[in-house]
Order: sequence, then structure tokens, then C-alpha cells
Amino acid sequence: MASAKQPELSRREREIMNVIYARGAATAAEVADELHDNPSGSTVRTLLRILEEKGHLKHKQDGPRYVYSPTRPRHVEGRSALRRVMQTFYRGSVEKTVMALLDAADTDLSDDEARRIEAIIQDAKRKGESS
Repeated sequence: MASAKQPELSRREREIMNVIYARGAATAAEVADELHDNPSGSTVRTLLRILEEKGHLKHKQDGPRYVYSPTRPRHVEGRSALRRVMQTFYRGSVEKTVMALLDAADTDLSDDEARRIEAIIQDAKRKGESS
């Protein structure tokens, strides 16, 4: 089972997790086929085992193959990754992180997106005032 604080991932491990999140579940051969530089099957199997030991993946046996799937939903993993980015690059500042996200957006916010973000901010302010 995944722990609340999972170990950091290497670049290659993140690539593998991206493949598995995109597919929902995958075998070592399927992962290898989707990686850009086609690593050997044994390399991919080793990394999948490491990801399982770190608590990021679990597997089920399907005949002779293992089918790997994530232990945590993508949105949970995404929040964890965003917290690490916020701490690493923006010194834990929500304001600076949000500003960077908005600055990096390829398109303008729609009116609906802006309203939803404003509602989230208002809700966060209310929660902060009540604690």
C-alpha cells in the first residue's frame, strides 16, 4: 500500500508513471513501447518493480504477465507533485504558484474558469477565517 509520503521519482520513473496513468494499467511491454527511447524490457521491469517497492504501483497477474496500475488516483498524485513544486520553486507561496500557473497558461481563462477559481479562493478564505 502507498504511504502518505512516497519517495521522490526519477525522470524515468515519472515517464513510466505518466504512461500508466494515461493507460490506466499496463504491462512492462506496453510501457516500453510508449517510452521515447525504447529501453529494454528488463530495464522497464526493474523500474516497475522499484516503483512498486516505493508504493506507487501495484500489480495483478494476467497469465504470465504482470499488469501494473497506480496505487493512488492521478489527482491525488498531482496534488502531491504540485506541493513539491510549490515548495521547491515558490518557497511554499500559494500566491506565487498560482501566478506562475496563470502566467504559463497557453490560453486566456474563460469566464466560467475565472468564476470557478474565484469561488475556490473565496472558499479558501472562509476556511482560513474559521480556523
